[in-house]
Amino acid sequence: MNVAPPAYPPARTVEVFADIAGVRVSDPYRWLESETDEVRRWQREQAAIATAISYDGQDPQAVRRLIETYDRGSRPALPKYAAGRWFRAVPPASGTAPAVVVADQPYGVGRPVVDLAVFEGEQEPAFLSWLAPSPNGRILALGVCTDGSEHNTIRLIDVDSGRVLDDAPRQVLHSAWAGGVSWLSDSSGFYFLALTGSPREFRQAVFHHRLAAAPPSGDGGADDTGSTAVEPIPGVEGSREYTLVQLSTDGRWAVASHRVGSPVPVAVRDLSRPDTTWRPFVTECAGTIAGHIVGDHYIAVTDVEAPRGRVVAIALDASDPNDAMEWTELVPEGETVLRSLSPIGEHLYLSEFDETFARVRILDRSGTTIGGVPLPGRGALAAPFFALTGLAVGTPPDDFVFAYSSLTTSWGVYRHRPGAAGIETLSAPEVTLHAEVTVGRAVAPDGVEIPYHVVRPAGSDAARPAPTLISAYGAANVPLLPQYQPDLAAFVAAGGVLVQAYLRGGGEFGRDWYLAAHRERKHVRDTDLVAVAEHLVASGLTRTDQLALTGGSDGGLMCGIAVTTRPGLWRAVLPRAPLLDLIGGIRDPYLNFVIRKAWADPDDPEEVRRLLGRSPYQLIEPGAFPAVYLQGGATDPRCPPWQARKFAARLQAAQRGAAPILLHVFDNAGHGAATSHEVAVAQDAEWLAFLIKTLGLKGR
Repeated sequence: MNVAPPAYPPARTVEVFADIAGVRVSDPYRWLESETDEVRRWQREQAAIATAISYDGQDPQAVRRLIETYDRGSRPALPKYAAGRWFRAVPPASGTAPAVVVADQPYGVGRPVVDLAVFEGEQEPAFLSWLAPSPNGRILALGVCTDGSEHNTIRLIDVDSGRVLDDAPRQVLHSAWAGGVSWLSDSSGFYFLALTGSPREFRQAVFHHRLAAAPPSGDGGADDTGSTAVEPIPGVEGSREYTLVQLSTDGRWAVASHRVGSPVPVAVRDLSRPDTTWRPFVTECAGTIAGHIVGDHYIAVTDVEAPRGRVVAIALDASDPNDAMEWTELVPEGETVLRSLSPIGEHLYLSEFDETFARVRILDRSGTTIGGVPLPGRGALAAPFFALTGLAVGTPPDDFVFAYSSLTTSWGVYRHRPGAAGIETLSAPEVTLHAEVTVGRAVAPDGVEIPYHVVRPAGSDAARPAPTLISAYGAANVPLLPQYQPDLAAFVAAGGVLVQAYLRGGGEFGRDWYLAAHRERKHVRDTDLVAVAEHLVASGLTRTDQLALTGGSDGGLMCGIAVTTRPGLWRAVLPRAPLLDLIGGIRDPYLNFVIRKAWADPDDPEEVRRLLGRSPYQLIEPGAFPAVYLQGGATDPRCPPWQARKFAARLQAAQRGAAPILLHVFDNAGHGAATSHEVAVAQDAEWLAFLIKTLGLKGR
């Protein structure tokens, strides 16, 4: 790397203080929160420096080709089933929008339904956030984003003619986390969760939309878009949490599942009786109850009275659904971690984790195990980031169609037919990474073992310390799984060793593992990370001058804490789409919601002081820091780019060492879920170039 830090664009300081619950906090780079011409110019200059230094001495096209080679294994979009046909997105060619086709088989040739080019924005191709065919297969609902932000609008397509219908709702959906739309069984309309004002305000409500000429549903009052606001749902009104309405295939029941990471069915409605309204269902639950309507029961995986999960059936007309004694236990808690349930015909397919690796059990409706799905190896099933999104299944097919990958094999799509001995390959994996996978464990300060996987290039000398990248997350009850990730695979292909660490706070090992690093115990995630890093150095796998760290979103915050509290432990730290200023985040409605949920109560001065101790922007003091590469998105609705800008400016000013502190905020990029393929490849390539240069990898 350079012998002296680069000349960064000037970043003035201001005498601004935040007053949070009476706690006064200096905020010298507050001006970087604004989207002014001055800030945008400063941001562009920072990006130019980041690109120049990352690619210095390298062939940018060679790095890009490496990323593109391993990006061929990106997760495929699973097809959606309705009325005997399968709908799927066809990946876009370079610089174009995707198309949607319908076929008789999940990956049949089929015929085009719509080309998303008709929805293109001014700068970026249209991005398909989700798709949901009506149960009768005649109307296709799409979520379309045109700026990478995840904010999307509903478009309705007549499947037979391909005509774009003009009576779609006008509301903006904040993201795809609530699954898009939930169709009524008679295809007359759907429920959806949308913003009630600007995205910045982050206020959401459940709406019902009737198709033209459909009979009234009796839900709420009409607004000027033609959709109707659903009457107040018990347990939902006034909450900023996400809500998904689940509907039974026979058209009788509706269930409102609430909370994105740990959903609970808070309300139920009997749609067969027009005179009834929503009534409370399970409203006194701090855990998770994630399932589906099966007959007249809600059958779900729950961690209530079972940290690793059990399967229960709750009668939808139960007199006291909050009383767990009234639930029928179908599968008791065991040694594996139960994660999700899929109704397939007359069967239930139960997904579980065995030491992070996927297993799938097949149950009958009584919960009796009658078999298992023979998976291609030891890896992971594709699943939405959050449990709530996984409940948006649409019309259930007769077969179990799933995507699967491992740390060394890219994604394939497979089908298991109930009663069959094996599985069918519908879409074969395209990439095999020539690497070896081993398992290791570090011991945290409190004596708990923290597992990790090591992915090492095949044939490399395991006895010699090697350039190593730790990838971790450890938050929000979200499991980090042994699955294929193109950017990490490209890093290994370039000669690096990947360590994927399973820190507390994640959902890999059940509810107790998650709560062990939640809210007031968030610091446990950071001590787990340090324990893994120090163990890797002590065991001779790597050295501190060869060790890098990366993580995104809340994992980006983990990176920020690591670089400010243990700078001497790392050669490089790469936060992506990061959360770095918890105190400033309190002023942002979405981040305020996240902080209250996962971190602390910003109205309590003691908890604000605790936040200060875990907020990287406030932790910066002058000193020698490792090389840092911060990557953000200009349209990120979750961790806005000012989070990275402020941290970069303050760290650049505090740097007393020679390593660069780089910042690249990419235009038309969000939090990752709706970023176009072209922009994502550019992001991954520069990220990898920085690692190749900093760690001295051979590249390709």
